[in-house]
Amino acid sequence: MAPPNSERKSRFMKWLGKLFKSGSNRGGARGGVGGRAHPQILGEENVVWSAPARSVDDRSRTGKERGDAIALAMAEDWKQPSGCSRGTNDQDLARSLQDTLNSSSFPSYGTTQYCHRNLRLCSGCQRDIGYGNYLGCMGKFFHPECFCCRSCGYPITETEFSLSGNDPYHKSCFKELTHPKCEVCHQFIPTNAAGLIEYRCHPFWSQKYCPSHEHDNTARCCSCERLESRDARYYSLEDGRSLCLECMESAIMDTGDCQPLYHAIRDYYEGMNMKLDQQIPMLLVQRQALNEAIFGEKNGYHHMPETRGLCLSEEQTVASIQKRPRIGGHRLVGMRTEPRKLTRKCEVTAILVLYGLPRLLTGAILAHELMHGWLRLKGYRNLNPEVEEGICQVLSYMWLESELPGSKGMPSTSTSAASSSSSSSSSKKGEKSQVEKKLGDFFMHQIAHDATPAYGEGFRSANAAVSNPL
Repeated sequence: MAPPNSERKSRFMKWLGKLFKSGSNRGGARGGVGGRAHPQILGEENVVWSAPARSVDDRSRTGKERGDAIALAMAEDWKQPSGCSRGTNDQDLARSLQDTLNSSSFPSYGTTQYCHRNLRLCSGCQRDIGYGNYLGCMGKFFHPECFCCRSCGYPITETEFSLSGNDPYHKSCFKELTHPKCEVCHQFIPTNAAGLIEYRCHPFWSQKYCPSHEHDNTARCCSCERLESRDARYYSLEDGRSLCLECMESAIMDTGDCQPLYHAIRDYYEGMNMKLDQQIPMLLVQRQALNEAIFGEKNGYHHMPETRGLCLSEEQTVASIQKRPRIGGHRLVGMRTEPRKLTRKCEVTAILVLYGLPRLLTGAILAHELMHGWLRLKGYRNLNPEVEEGICQVLSYMWLESELPGSKGMPSTSTSAASSSSSSSSSKKGEKSQVEKKLGDFFMHQIAHDATPAYGEGFRSANAAVSNPL
């Protein structure tokens, strides 16, 4: 005697056969829909197969055989795994399964569940799927045209797709949404040897780019440090540096153009009761001239990898920029320089600053170098580099604060006296553009987060001392 469970299975299958037999007598079993069946996707495996072909002698079968075949097809349909599958017409499946009745490999159905086809709703359009092709995925059913990418809205017809939560995506659409792109070459950032996405990111601008651009001669702005994007050309200066369009807007190009800014910063010092009694010459120079002046200077500590300003104490002849260059394509050409012999009349011979930098950066460099000059004029020549450079960086930072009220470079630690001393000069300034304000925030960020012992640690120690005087 068969076990009770097996007997229930047998009775259940006979009941299904009778039910569908009566349904076929009412004309419910119709011919299949023409055309090729969609491939099936089983779970996450890339298994593709086509539905079995229709038997040649199918038309000679009796109504009872067709009814039994439909019953077997529907029972087998609900035994599919819980992944994603594309189904064909139920009658085609029934006929193909009926052909296996005479073989030795009759399918084992086990415990089956049945849901009438009329209750199978498309999760896309919420309509009855009826007869024809359909897609089963994530425990839901769809018309093929209703299984659409969440990003582009077009149907997903490929055998592979990406899933985020319960939202399906074309693989290409999902990559566009999730895979980072280089902001220099605008290509997907490649993976490294370990298969990981590796990229560089600027700490202030958050510019993401491929590591290769650090070594492939991609231009970098000498002011803001951003790399040149493929869709934005930088200007090339005659001394080999590059300047982005935003920094170019307020760049100071010759010694004459810089004089008003220089005198405004001297006034800033005077407002802090730090008047410079000597008339110290100030010159804008090219990179080569500045490097030559550094080489001729006996003393001094210089910021590497590139120095952008110098408080000169020795007698030298320096080539000063007298005529600003003109724009020729994406190059600045036509600059005129003039040699200037500097004689030593006091402890400070001249202040030298690189040309072609934005106004706020040029001013910050002037404020820094003038502090060196003030210390030397007051007789403080042999200070520890960390102490001297730290004090100069504080003055540079405080001047930027006075130019950018409410800036976000770092929590303000300058004294209220410093802010009030600059109120007269600040009131004369015009409104700055958002671009210039952002550049000012970056220059303050550079000072506050400098990693070098003399400039970085020196600034933070001096700044703390200014904030909390004993």
